[in-house]
Amino acid sequence: MAAPDMEKIVSLSKRRGFIFQSSEVYGGIGSTWDYGPLGVELKNNVKRAWWRSVVYERDDMEGLDAAILMNRLVWRYSGHEATFSDPLVDCKECKKRFRSDHVKGKNCPECAGELTDPRSFNLMFQTYVGPVQDESGLAYLRPETAQGIFVNFMNVQQTMRRKLPFGVAQIGKSFRNEITPGNFTFRTREFEQMEIEYYCKPPKYLQPGEKDDEALHAEWVEQRFNWYVSLGLDASRLQKRAQGKEELAHYAKATTDIEYLFPGSLGWSELEGVANRQDYDLSAHSKDVPESDIERLKLVKNTDSIQKLDYFDEQYADPETGKKGTRYIPYVIEPSAGADRATLAFLCEAYNEELVSEPKEAELTQLRDSAAAVLKNLDKKIAEAEKQKAKGEVKTENTPSLEQLKAISESLNNALMGLPKTLLAFEDVCNMPGGDKLDLLKKMRPIAAKLCDEYTRVVLKLHPHLAPIKVAVFPLKKNEPRIVEMAKKIRHNLQPFLRVVYDDSAGIGKLYRRQDEIGTPFCITVDFQSLEDFTVTVRDRDTMQQERVQIDNLAQDLCKRIGLVTF
Repeated sequence: MAAPDMEKIVSLSKRRGFIFQSSEVYGGIGSTWDYGPLGVELKNNVKRAWWRSVVYERDDMEGLDAAILMNRLVWRYSGHEATFSDPLVDCKECKKRFRSDHVKGKNCPECAGELTDPRSFNLMFQTYVGPVQDESGLAYLRPETAQGIFVNFMNVQQTMRRKLPFGVAQIGKSFRNEITPGNFTFRTREFEQMEIEYYCKPPKYLQPGEKDDEALHAEWVEQRFNWYVSLGLDASRLQKRAQGKEELAHYAKATTDIEYLFPGSLGWSELEGVANRQDYDLSAHSKDVPESDIERLKLVKNTDSIQKLDYFDEQYADPETGKKGTRYIPYVIEPSAGADRATLAFLCEAYNEELVSEPKEAELTQLRDSAAAVLKNLDKKIAEAEKQKAKGEVKTENTPSLEQLKAISESLNNALMGLPKTLLAFEDVCNMPGGDKLDLLKKMRPIAAKLCDEYTRVVLKLHPHLAPIKVAVFPLKKNEPRIVEMAKKIRHNLQPFLRVVYDDSAGIGKLYRRQDEIGTPFCITVDFQSLEDFTVTVRDRDTMQQERVQIDNLAQDLCKRIGLVTF
């Protein structure tokens, strides 16, 4: 299973140190997030896996890390300065602002008030270079990493002596002053992109047997789709959606979005877009572009560039004269992914709630009785709240609202009907808005928590390559110096190969559950037998099976299980 709703992921992320609200001590800042100790490991592993796949495992790729601040002219000729904007409308009543293409009709979706006419709002963050804040020093925080790759085309091609087709990969921060950000880390104002610009020959210059831009575009779509599947996303929750003509940019020959079925309102949403951008981008930043191409691509004539970003093809022979060699501006295939979105998708996919074993009916009786008492109390409170509402009376601060009472009652009823499989749902009910104001619900919480601790687990079934921590080492008894010393020595010996942690702050069962919840693939327990035969217990996260392994073979054994190569 995957996460049933986004609230589960938000709660887990905060509770276990994956993702925190930025500037939380001051109330936060809209749609800006900090990656905690485990979150930064997970996101880094996603980026490493991407880089390994698109750079190290291919023969036709190079890497780049371009600056965030660029000459303002880059954004003028790319078209961002003039057109990178959203049409906005304001409500004259509640003063809220919306994207006009997200609003149906002429009335506010919140209060039904009258909306203003649409106005364009540029999405680029402005800043200034130098001590004086005037027009001459105006610059932008880049809204995408692609332009840094385009303007470095000749630098990379000439220094690395690359022949077409070849690509340039980059991972980096981008910034967009989104008007309607949200859905946790899916749409934020500061985000990280993983982009490729893959340069290829225009159809006119192809040699026999060479793949054209359409074939290369199709290949990249398949390769990028398969990468997500290889790292654990269920293919049934992924889809390839070709953009319709009305969605395509005027210069794009084709664009296919790779979408993931996120939980909740997000539904099918874009993880990555793979676009055939033809020769638009390199032409936009080039001098001396023919008028026919400027008209075809709807470009502004570039009077500021000092280079023509073209390629000398020594293999091409003119079909009429037979003359060898020609210069032309390459086409570009652009697979553009979001590191934050990919990380969120892997988190959602990996999330599982499992009933490890079924409690006996006698153990459930106390929980059933407590839940029945809560429901009876809720029925009474709902009736009272409805009477107050009918009389126009205002509820007190210490009482849940009528809507909260009804929501708690419905969720608790569903949890009660589904026992024992719905044990974890009882904890969710206790955490619902308004639940902290119901005394009987507070009394039910420890009963549910005890059963959940004993019979259920939350587990992140992350691919081992993505897991923030690969191995956790525990001593069976933390007050036995010999066992503790051996466990810490094992941790130390594994650290050159793997991300390893040591923990002795709870009983073995609870330590296992903690590591399951953060996705650690393997746990090692050092016990009294270890002191005699130098073997330890290795527990598999997904199967919960355990086996004894010789300490001397641990590094090789674990690396093999995880799929890492050691030398």
